[in-house]
Amino acid sequence: MVLKKSPFPEESELLKCTVTSVQSHSVFVRIDEYGINGMIHISEVAPGRIRNMRDYVVEGKSVICKVLRVNPERGHVDLSLRRVSESQRRNKVNEMKKEKLAEKLIDVVASNLNTDSKKLYSEVSEKVQEHFYLLFECFNEIARGTFPVSELKLPKNVSDELKKVILDRLKPEVIVSKGKLSLSSYAPDGVEIIKNALKHAVDAGAEVKYLGGGCYFLSCRASSYKVAEAALNKSSEAALKYITSKHGSGEFSELKA
Repeated sequence: MVLKKSPFPEESELLKCTVTSVQSHSVFVRIDEYGINGMIHISEVAPGRIRNMRDYVVEGKSVICKVLRVNPERGHVDLSLRRVSESQRRNKVNEMKKEKLAEKLIDVVASNLNTDSKKLYSEVSEKVQEHFYLLFECFNEIARGTFPVSELKLPKNVSDELKKVILDRLKPEVIVSKGKLSLSSYAPDGVEIIKNALKHAVDAGAEVKYLGGGCYFLSCRASSYKVAEAALNKSSEAALKYITSKHGSGEFSELKA
């Protein structure tokens, strides 16, 4: 279960939804992470003309949607299915799987402490969301040793058992975002310009490997997709900004797993 910081989602947020009703020009869903309803207009189901809505969605099916608009006063949430890329959908599904794993760890802690798991989940998640959006992000950082469980300010018996269960059962995760960077310069010192552009990428956090033909493999490692992708974008932008300032050219494309 993704931790909810407010009763309504934010625009552009990706959400797991369950289709509840398919109409001729719209689809109604239950937004699982917020416990509220949303709507997908036919124009946001898929690109192009749609002859049969049930070729794309059926009642009871889980779908990943992007939030377009939110009207809290009316309780309306407009969603899009077609604006979610395959990589975004895959990342969201993985995120939900990890949250399920985090919930199971809390169940283990509750069982070991002989306490109610739902009550413990509420207690832990309330503390976690002061620092992280997801339970799994928090637990992963505890497993990596980069976030002390004491920062959650839970009762000592809960903190001790939570840390023990996390260290016993959760292997720290490393996410790698990667892409291909192409650079070229026809200046007399073009080789040095390209070297310096790559140095900017490295200084911004990327690992660089030469692929040949003026192309380079960039990769960034982090504990979450969001952080890894942000680092990759920062690194590629640093290299491209430098080489264009020296009248060279470049192009970057992210590589999917």
